[in-house]
Amino acid sequence: MQEKSSPETLQDAITLFADPLVAHNFMAALLWPDGKPKCAHCGSANVGTFSGKRMVSNCKDCKKQFTVKIGTIFGDSPLPLSKWLPAVWLITNAKNGISSYEIGRSLGVTQKTAWFMLHRIRLALQNGSIVKMGGTVEVDETFIGGKARNMHKGKRKAKGTGPVAMTAVQGLLERHAGGSKVIAKVMKNRRKIEAQKNVVEYVLKGSEVFTDALPSYNGLGNEYNHAVVDHAERYVDGKVHTNGLENFWCLLKRTIKGTYVNVEPFHLFRYLDEQSFRFNERKDTDGGRFLKACAGIIGKSLKYVDLIGKGGEDLQQEMA
Repeated sequence: MQEKSSPETLQDAITLFADPLVAHNFMAALLWPDGKPKCAHCGSANVGTFSGKRMVSNCKDCKKQFTVKIGTIFGDSPLPLSKWLPAVWLITNAKNGISSYEIGRSLGVTQKTAWFMLHRIRLALQNGSIVKMGGTVEVDETFIGGKARNMHKGKRKAKGTGPVAMTAVQGLLERHAGGSKVIAKVMKNRRKIEAQKNVVEYVLKGSEVFTDALPSYNGLGNEYNHAVVDHAERYVDGKVHTNGLENFWCLLKRTIKGTYVNVEPFHLFRYLDEQSFRFNERKDTDGGRFLKACAGIIGKSLKYVDLIGKGGEDLQQEMA
């Protein structure tokens, strides 16, 4: 019986990647599909074989050592692939997300380490595609965060009790019979320039664009087939509605409120990337989503100091 080269279930992921050689070969296949390893530092193909407990190779040109983790989101992490790869599986296939506390308990790392791991993986889930949406596109906004009335008086940043203290998020959903695709972005405000910026950037001119009656979308009809549904009167007017995005907002808020409880505004875009990835790949299998997530780990890095804006020596010591 031929051994599996990639996992199909969580048990497969844990069992397969517990073997350092299997985990190394899996990463090598992602990095070098042609089977020819290249130096992670200078790109030279003049490298030695991988050997030792850490599976290290030496570049004969730049004289530096490297492993299959260099040049990926796993980068300088001392954690083994036997923890990293199951963590990727868990976050990509948990419908409502997975907390750092649960990752920590499941993989035997601290909550702080798990939190850092999850943010690195969210970076891998970012969709850097420049392919624009077309056909029929829904555009809508929602608010994420705690209401001002629930905050301590000293922490209120704005007067009032409603969405004034929350972060605005805009979604764009391209309708497809085989599965709609979504892009979600944090908004600075809901004024016209900000509300239309993402439409111009991500939607092909001439496409059908359906929005609610927010005045900030006035003028889209100059370049798009713009139709409006006034939610004060109805939610559906024939094919004009934003119900696809309402479904996405429901999933997003269930994830944030139920699993993550509280998300800092400056990290919100990372959680949007996570939820968008799972939504866009919902028709795929667990194994397929895992492989697509792994494809995004290459060429990306996120340091703790950049994540929190200050030194992360305490975490590095904890992870060692």
